[in-house]
Amino acid sequence: MYHHIPSLIDPCASDRLEQPPKGLFAFYRHFLRQVWPLFTCVAITIGVLALINAALFLVVGLLIDGMQGAETPAAFFAEYGWLLALVAIATLVLEPLLLGVHLAIFNQSIVPAFTNLVRWQSHRHMLRQSMSYFSNDFAGRLSQKVMQTGLSLRRSVGQLIDAVWYVTVFWISGIGILAGFDVRLMPPLLVWLVAYGIALWVIVPRIKVRAAAASEAHSQLTGRIVDSYTNIQTVKLFGHTAREDDYARTGMENQREASFRVMAEVSNMELLITVMNGGLLLGHGALALWLWSLGEVSVGAAAASLALVMRVITMSHWVMFVASEIAENVGQVRDGADSIAVPHAVTDDPGAPPLSVTKGEIRFEQVAFNYDRQETAAGPVVHDLNLTIAPGEKVGLVGRSGAGKSTLVNLLLRFHDVSAGRILIDGQDISGVQQESLRSAIGMVTQDTSLLHRSVLDNIRYGRPEADLEQVEEAARRAHADEFIRDLEDPEGRRGYKAHVGERGVKLSGGQRQRIAIARVLLKNAPILILDEATSALDSTVEAAIQEQLFNLMAGKTVIAIAHRLSTIAAMDRLVILDRGRIVEQGSHTELLEQGGIYAELWARQSSGFIAEDLETAPANTG
Repeated sequence: MYHHIPSLIDPCASDRLEQPPKGLFAFYRHFLRQVWPLFTCVAITIGVLALINAALFLVVGLLIDGMQGAETPAAFFAEYGWLLALVAIATLVLEPLLLGVHLAIFNQSIVPAFTNLVRWQSHRHMLRQSMSYFSNDFAGRLSQKVMQTGLSLRRSVGQLIDAVWYVTVFWISGIGILAGFDVRLMPPLLVWLVAYGIALWVIVPRIKVRAAAASEAHSQLTGRIVDSYTNIQTVKLFGHTAREDDYARTGMENQREASFRVMAEVSNMELLITVMNGGLLLGHGALALWLWSLGEVSVGAAAASLALVMRVITMSHWVMFVASEIAENVGQVRDGADSIAVPHAVTDDPGAPPLSVTKGEIRFEQVAFNYDRQETAAGPVVHDLNLTIAPGEKVGLVGRSGAGKSTLVNLLLRFHDVSAGRILIDGQDISGVQQESLRSAIGMVTQDTSLLHRSVLDNIRYGRPEADLEQVEEAARRAHADEFIRDLEDPEGRRGYKAHVGERGVKLSGGQRQRIAIARVLLKNAPILILDEATSALDSTVEAAIQEQLFNLMAGKTVIAIAHRLSTIAAMDRLVILDRGRIVEQGSHTELLEQGGIYAELWARQSSGFIAEDLETAPANTG
């Protein structure tokens, strides 16, 4: 059974990509309905166990009375032997069997698999969010939401079944048993149950609210710490470890304060229930003894009812603790749902076809864009832009910082949807094709190269996963990366192409990361190529060697290149000059110099040593 049960849920089998619903109840139902038979089975088994455990108190009362009334032990066993046999079967056979089924399903299937089912589907949904979604949050915080939400959702449902449902069945059965002894034994327990329910009703929601705040504070703290680790080079470079201490300390103080508020409510509830339990024990005990003294109830009934009440009191502390945990977990699920159940900003149309690139023509038609969808005082980032790039044409984008160069590239990659107009590749509107196919047709080398914390082989092969080792090594040689790759060794002793590069490639120099990124794009061999400061991290010798390979790579491809060093793109077929999201100049290097516009000004500054001239003409310091 233990070998078969784990296969009841395959957490990664589902290809569901729909957005989880926003509402808390709907969010729970979205995941629970996928495995409802297992949770139903768990609820049934635990409910029957509660009935058996409650019935044992009735049996104890009957046996005590039987022992008192029997003339001899033999007479007692003769009259009650069947009941003793039934108890033995229930406790030695039925209870272990039910508990075994319950534990097998819950511990072997629900605990490991359902938790990861929630994580898997949440991760797949979040992975398809837009770039702006990730740029507006901590990566550590978002990963914490995915991991914690799956765990908290499973815990809260499991606790609800194992504790609340079990206790509910037990307490209802207990009330029925007391009524069977004498209805006058019921009032103290009924009054206590009402008071207990009111206490939970009032305090648990407050715990839930504070638990949600504590969960958010915990996620923020995780995000702050991960942010420091992710940018450790910047921290070290500026000597700001003490500043990062303060940054983390603030997060920890916020988390401690939020946790304190949760535990204060828990302490208040525990103290209140302790007082209520004392009242129940004394009240019921006094009533049972009084009724016994009047001869209204038997010794067995009084003893069994008192034992039952003591069992209820013992459970109350457990239920209070579990209710607090449920509230905390529900709060964490609500907090996680706020981050997970977010609609995708950039989506594929239903039935969208893949992009088919036959020539590589790119057209921007009346394109306008602003990041917040509303124009600022300075106007949109891109405004009324028209640009056609012919198949195989090499175009350089030039402009001051903030001119819209990178935004234009991001729109072509459909990291954002345009606010107006459209972008076409070989006549196909990119908003109507599959995003994955669009980006598969475009190779890009960026200035800030980020590598996956995997092997060099995996990082280069990311450009074409089906490539064999020989093809990967050839791409590395063309990018002048093979020589340093073969000398790599990571702390685990993996060498060469099997060596891992660290998070974001931190174990490599900027130039080494750039060469691996270039090798990755060389291997991808996409029909459209984007170079965004592709050689900025390389020294002059390596840059000169790689430039030759890049020119070979550009052969037959449509190319868009961005570079602040104008000398690296001056040989492009055409240069497009952007200013405040508009095209203000176009032409070859020579033509633009003759126009004497923005490009000529930028070229003059870079080629004539404007920094030295500015220093010479700067006013003297009279201070």
